Amino acid sequence: MRAVRYYGPQDIRLEVNLPEPECLPHQVKVRPHFCGLCGSDLNAYKSPRAIPLKDTPHPITNEKWPVTLGHEFSGEVVEIGSEVRGGLEPGDRVAVQPTICCGHCVPCRSGSTNLCDSFGFVGLTGWGGGLSDLVSVDARFVFKLPNSFPSDIGALVEPLAVAWHAIEQSGIKSGDNVLVMGAGPIGLAVIQCLQAFQPKQVIVVEVARNRKEVARRLGVTAIIDPNEEDVVTKARLLCDTQGPDVAFNCASVPSSIKAACEAVRKKGTIVNVAVWDSDIPINLNTLMFGEKKLFSALSYTTTDFENVIKLFENNGLPKVGEMITRKITMDRVVEDGILALIHETDKHVKILIDVTA
Repeated sequence: MRAVRYYGPQDIRLEVNLPEPECLPHQVKVRPHFCGLCGSDLNAYKSPRAIPLKDTPHPITNEKWPVTLGHEFSGEVVEIGSEVRGGLEPGDRVAVQPTICCGHCVPCRSGSTNLCDSFGFVGLTGWGGGLSDLVSVDARFVFKLPNSFPSDIGALVEPLAVAWHAIEQSGIKSGDNVLVMGAGPIGLAVIQCLQAFQPKQVIVVEVARNRKEVARRLGVTAIIDPNEEDVVTKARLLCDTQGPDVAFNCASVPSSIKAACEAVRKKGTIVNVAVWDSDIPINLNTLMFGEKKLFSALSYTTTDFENVIKLFENNGLPKVGEMITRKITMDRVVEDGILALIHETDKHVKILIDVTA
């Protein structure tokens, strides 16, 4: 069996002749079809922030380096564990929610598995990953895809669930004006999922030419390039001088979150979806004197995964394939995948690995 394995920063290897994973009674064995690369993979390549340290096993998986990568993936069921009930059968095409959680801490018991005290991901913190020929996963987190659902699109359910979770947390109402800071994979996912909530306007802030073009094809109302216009002034003008009702910050750039906080109207909401490498200064008086709300949304729950798939079933994401800018093979994950996303931001949005090739 082949798998892309993480041995440390700048040390990712394609290994062959690995043993197949066992399918435990509560698991489903999946043959991955497509797997996406995301910011967590890029961060791991630079520094193992989201991956167990070399000599410190993850508290749930008990794994340390090397670990198999790939947490945004679709595939085909090849084996069902003896205790699994719920309609999955060999041959079903599925999307996998890569959540690893303890099930016992206070957040888990309250349903917030995304906030588990020992949270992890299949494909980052152990238990295999989507960049392998076979992976066994908890059947609770395996979702059958509609027949009309191509497998490459199935690999986008995970980032779309991140976006859906953020939107659900925002309290957005039909007719609201929305500002999206950044048109990377998560920003574009937010733009698409927003359509189910019927906003009046969706305004995106982006500098990269290719990403602006994708956002335009997805039907945003307006695009603001911060190199050409003042974001706060323009966003307010587009919203009757009052500012957007809700802003989603999807860019790890200090000027982005600052502009989002300043641009939203009084009593508006800012949702941070970005992960930060360091502390950033925020002027709390900007929030205080407008009674604005700033909070964060992390990852997703099973409900978010289910809602994204329902949205697909209702043809609510007809242009989602626009996010895919390249497909590569497993032997080119670093050169044509990770390094391309690091050094060619202007060119790429979502790179998928065809695991079957």
